[in-house]
Parts: sequence; structure tokens; C-alpha cells
Amino acid sequence: MNESEFNQRVDDTFIAIEEALDDASTDMDYVNNGGVLTVICENQSQVIFTRQTPVTQLWLAARSGGFHFDYAEEKQTWIRDSDGETLQAVLNTVFAEQAGETFEFDI
Repeated sequence: MNESEFNQRVDDTFIAIEEALDDASTDMDYVNNGGVLTVICENQSQVIFTRQTPVTQLWLAARSGGFHFDYAEEKQTWIRDSDGETLQAVLNTVFAEQAGETFEFDI
């Protein structure tokens, strides 16, 4: 995947996350600025997504830790580099633990 394709994949992912948050009945806010998507939970904790262009990874920082994801072309999804878990599954867990919210992410 070249840099342009990577950036488009990250942009599409950020939009999908934003749309899931917009559709949810919650007061969570988000800010998308300069390749960083910050989700502010009702309890004021944050979940931060960053694009890491040099290594073509999407990084996620949450209370439970930092996670790195590679895009798997064959599966058409982001997978965690340490164990192959999907971004969607990790997000479900992170938001349930950190914000007490459950979402349906279509990523």
C-alpha cells in the first residue's frame, strides 16, 4: 500500500468512527485534527487515534494501553500487530471499559 492509499484508509476509518459516535445516544465529543482523532468520553477520559505514516500503522491510545494496527488487505480491515485482533473488536472493548458505552463500529 502506498502513502496515498494508507492515508485514505485512515481517513475512511476516522469517518466511520465519527459516524458511529454521531449515531450513538451519548454525549461523547471528538476532534479530528492533523491526522489525530481524539474522542472525549463523558467522564473526560480520552481515546486517541493517530496515523503513523512512516510505518503505515494506525495507533490507538486508551487507558488500557497503546495498540498498533496494520491494514490487512485480504481481510479489508485493521488488525492489531500483536495478536491479530481487529480494530472493531478492540474498540468495542476499549469504549465499554473506558466509557461504559457500547457501539457498533462498521470498520
